[in-house]
Amino acid sequence: MKSFEIIEHTADTGIRAFGSDLKQVFVNAAEGMFSIMVDPSSVDEHQEEKITVEADGLDELLVEWLNELLYLSEVNRMLFKRFIVDKMTETSLEARAFGEPVDDSKHELRSDIKAVTYHMLKVEQKNGIWTAQVIFDV
Repeated sequence: MKSFEIIEHTADTGIRAFGSDLKQVFVNAAEGMFSIMVDPSSVDEHQEEKITVEADGLDELLVEWLNELLYLSEVNRMLFKRFIVDKMTETSLEARAFGEPVDDSKHELRSDIKAVTYHMLKVEQKNGIWTAQVIFDV
C-alpha cells in the first residue's frame, strides 16, 4: 500500500494519505504535507519536537495535527521528515516530529503551504484501510 498521493485542486494542492490504522494515516499525512514543501531525502533528523493536539473529532484532529506541524515549521524555521504518533484517540494525539532547521544551502524548498483547510476534508475507513484527504492553501 502506498503511503500517500498528491492531489491537485484548482489553485491549491492536497494529499490523500493511507494507512492500516489511524496512527499510520496521520503519520503518512504529515509526511505527504512535508513532501510538498521539500524533498524529504534532503532533511536530516537532528531535532525532535513533541506535539499534543486536541479536537472535537477525527477530521478536526487531522487539521489540528497538520496545522501544529506547519506552525512549528514556520515559527522555528524547521523541516520535518519523520513522525511517530505515541498516543491517539478520536479527539487527541500525542506525537513526535523529527527534522532540522531550514538550511538554504541544503534544502530546496518546493511549495509554501499557508494553511491546512477544511475543504474536501475527510478521514474514513473502508475495507480495513484508513484514508485521510486534506487540501492545503498554497
